[in-house]
Amino acid sequence: MVVGTTAWCTGALDYSPLLPPALRLPAALLFPLATAAAFWLLRPRRLALGGFSLAAGAVIAGWLAIPASNDRSWQPEVAVAPTATVEGDRVTIHGVRNFHYRSETDFDPHWEDRSYDLRELDSLDVIASYWSGPAIAHILLSFGFGGRDYVAISIETRKERGEVYSTLGGFFKLYELVYVVADERDLIGVRTTYRQPPEDVYLYRVHVPPERIRRLFLDYLRGMNELAAHPRFYNTLTTNCTTGALFHTRVNPGHPPLSWKVLLSGHLPEYLYELGGLDRSLPFPELQRRAWVDERARAADDSPDFSRLIRAQPPAAETSGGDASSSSGTAFQLSSGSKRVMADASFAVSGPRSFWYTTPSWFTRKLITPDEP
Repeated sequence: MVVGTTAWCTGALDYSPLLPPALRLPAALLFPLATAAAFWLLRPRRLALGGFSLAAGAVIAGWLAIPASNDRSWQPEVAVAPTATVEGDRVTIHGVRNFHYRSETDFDPHWEDRSYDLRELDSLDVIASYWSGPAIAHILLSFGFGGRDYVAISIETRKERGEVYSTLGGFFKLYELVYVVADERDLIGVRTTYRQPPEDVYLYRVHVPPERIRRLFLDYLRGMNELAAHPRFYNTLTTNCTTGALFHTRVNPGHPPLSWKVLLSGHLPEYLYELGGLDRSLPFPELQRRAWVDERARAADDSPDFSRLIRAQPPAAETSGGDASSSSGTAFQLSSGSKRVMADASFAVSGPRSFWYTTPSWFTRKLITPDEP
């Protein structure tokens, strides 16, 4: 109990805006040292426990009292908190991001208002963006209107100028929460084309009736408006891109239940596949291969037809014996001659860096993705 509380208080002192920046690290170092010294030197032990309880209680009370705010010096990418107005079947979103990028940090910011007809809302795509291995991905949703207009929504950390992302910091009120509503060319393109190294982005069409898509979309708009009026903090575990999307799905009956594949968000597409929410006519490895959009997004670049071009399906992978997973770049086969070898080698170099195209570790195979019984 004492050890766990000490660790939490140390993190809160170091990461949260509880103290001025210059005092955070010294306080975070002093707290565990003072705790250890008190329990080592003070007798009877209840004196040390009493002093520790007072100090820890002060840290916890101060942390709980930290207010979230919409009024800070935000980084340009999250400078605008979007809002929406709904008038019958007409929706107008204020603050849609549509940046023109030269690099991830060099861009022309542009925010605009866009209107959509709810009667044309007919598609939902889940987008998973991987930046560090197969277990964790950033999850976005994209809503389609008649196959012509798409609006992507991402729940993110709202970082201040000079802040960088910290997984640990996300547990301690370091960041506010923000909905980023954007053109797909912005939200997808910055990840596939301008971030270095680029992220692996996968786009999956979700099989769901239009009325459920409409309820989900309107619930996202409600959440945006609530956040604009009442800011909240991001939390790495409980209030993030994936849990936020899951909570919004609760507006529909029969929503996906919470699973470890939601918390380890890189497995969310596979989870939706298992629930029947994605195309089950293909094995998941082949569906995932087709869902990878990086090359198509880089080729589309600034095209006004970006959304259609990234959805153009690649040809089916060559397989041996009907096993879609044999299209992996590591599965070199000499029986068909050098052309097959070169094709597989090219895919190994340019294809997606994901679970299905890498050799998983023992930990991943046995603990993260155990075999089905």
